[in-house]
Amino acid sequence: MVETRKVQVTGGSTYTVSIPKDWATENGVSAGSEVEFYPEGDSLFLTPRSEEERTEGTLDISNLEGDELTRAVMTMYVSGFDIIALESGRITTDQRRTIREATQSLVGLEVLEETRDRVVIRDLLDSSELSIHNAVTRMRLIALSMLEDAIAAIAEMDEDLAHDVIQRDDDVDRLWMVVSRIFRATLRTPKAAEELGLPREVCFDYQSAARQLERIGDHATKIAHLSLNFEQPVSEEIIAAIEELFEESKKVVNGGMDALFAEDSNEATRLANESRESVQEIDERARKIDELLRDLDPARAQLLGLIVDSVSRSADYGGNIAETALQKAAPTP
Repeated sequence: MVETRKVQVTGGSTYTVSIPKDWATENGVSAGSEVEFYPEGDSLFLTPRSEEERTEGTLDISNLEGDELTRAVMTMYVSGFDIIALESGRITTDQRRTIREATQSLVGLEVLEETRDRVVIRDLLDSSELSIHNAVTRMRLIALSMLEDAIAAIAEMDEDLAHDVIQRDDDVDRLWMVVSRIFRATLRTPKAAEELGLPREVCFDYQSAARQLERIGDHATKIAHLSLNFEQPVSEEIIAAIEELFEESKKVVNGGMDALFAEDSNEATRLANESRESVQEIDERARKIDELLRDLDPARAQLLGLIVDSVSRSADYGGNIAETALQKAAPTP
């Protein structure tokens, strides 16, 4: 329930306001306690002051294994736990292997303790040193390079390059988890946003863009997998058309990201609108490539059609980033 208080003046120059007793009791605030204030625009957030503590979480994994166990560890990580205790009556060898693989796939995690019925994982990174801006920038570079190399793997019939693209998807996923963890931290406490030096709305915009980049990485991985099915080289005409489609899609993604990072709102709006308008042109280009595929063997045409679809979808995700940039550049109500 919303409660109102009147601001009073004490000592002739100091503004004071009382806080709700129920809230104070629930949060351990009493006479003599210290609280922290965090200004954000026209809002002022109040939180109890506490010593820096590592947040701990415990999870019963008795009935979890394989992908379910992996997702459970990742969920605990993204939720913001610094220390994760995984417990069971007896942790199996397969569970231990899954836990180690999940730990290695996440930034900053390390197994701290391991016993017969308990595995403790700890985040060794200082969250205040993490940069959501750098993480998203890195995702942009990796995702676009994956997409480019996946197409090159088709053109050059290079299986090693295709496998390399598939492996790089782990890097994108790892960064996506970091961005999600940072963003959720800003939702829990205004102190996290202050340490980042960014408003929470901007953190939300970065997280939204990161989600689109993670999907581009997924489509690059899909293309790399599809490239392994070609036994005969693809014609130069079709390869050239797909490469042109990629270049145009890349421009959309880069335009959207540049708009997102632009400090000047007018420049951000211009770049974002240009990217969104280019998406329609890419859809038309994709349809022309589909026409080239009509005379091919049906199975081969289907493979290439899926590749064209993944490249054009990447442009759609770039358009989504541009839409986020427009929202970020819009005047604040």
